[in-house]
Amino acid sequence: MIKRKIIVNSNCYHGYSVFDALKGIKDAGFHNVELTATKGWTEHVFPTHSFSDLLKVRNYIEKLGLSVPSFSGHTNIMDEERLPIFFENVALADFFGAKTIVTSIGEAHLKDKRKGGTDIIRESIDKIIPYLEKYDMSLSLETHGDHSTGSIIKEIIKDYDKKRIGICYDTANVIFYGAVKDTEDLKESVDYVNYLHIKDKAGKENEWNFPALGKGWVDFPSIFKVLDESGNNSSLSIEIEFTEKGSSSIAEVNEAVRESAEYLKGLGYDL
Repeated sequence: MIKRKIIVNSNCYHGYSVFDALKGIKDAGFHNVELTATKGWTEHVFPTHSFSDLLKVRNYIEKLGLSVPSFSGHTNIMDEERLPIFFENVALADFFGAKTIVTSIGEAHLKDKRKGGTDIIRESIDKIIPYLEKYDMSLSLETHGDHSTGSIIKEIIKDYDKKRIGICYDTANVIFYGAVKDTEDLKESVDYVNYLHIKDKAGKENEWNFPALGKGWVDFPSIFKVLDESGNNSSLSIEIEFTEKGSSSIAEVNEAVRESAEYLKGLGYDL
């Protein structure tokens, strides 16, 4: 069993403050957080926030003894008008010490203003790479929307340096958006996976229902087995998005994060 860095995505606390998120993550026993800067959805931190406010967040992270190895900077990279925001998100990720930045290829929670083919996506990646090199950061493209499987993203990025560009394999998105039913897609793309959102899935395949780990039907042991057998040591970032109604209270989110911690510890992982 490969030892992995375990992270909690602050998007679990969608609708609550970044300070609530950080405290809940720390109280559940975790040491690493993926900060979320997703425009129009969860802007726990964002380039438009004042330096003073961003510094308060960073100071609180340090006070709690947390680390920020990764950053969620979702932006439609097919839209040339949105790229400058992503460039700023790369710099902001560096401000918090992150070495991996995650984005979907299209918008995550806003309406896509522009869609494009592989050539447009690669042109955008080419423009992003100098920023990644400047901050010695890697980009992880999340399985989401029209690019919902590892196999799809692999075909887009297969000619890039794996040190810089990889796949963020979201274990529930591949089901919800891509109707993936087993681990064959992961096996096909695992050599290009550099990060995972471990998200559970309950209810029907196309139902927005993403509970605490172990409360749905995603076969995490089989997923982790594929990673281990391939020698892939990517970090695991927990993401809990509940149902379309969202969480009922901060207490419900805290409990779901704690339950996820216990689930992973039960599989032998250290937080």
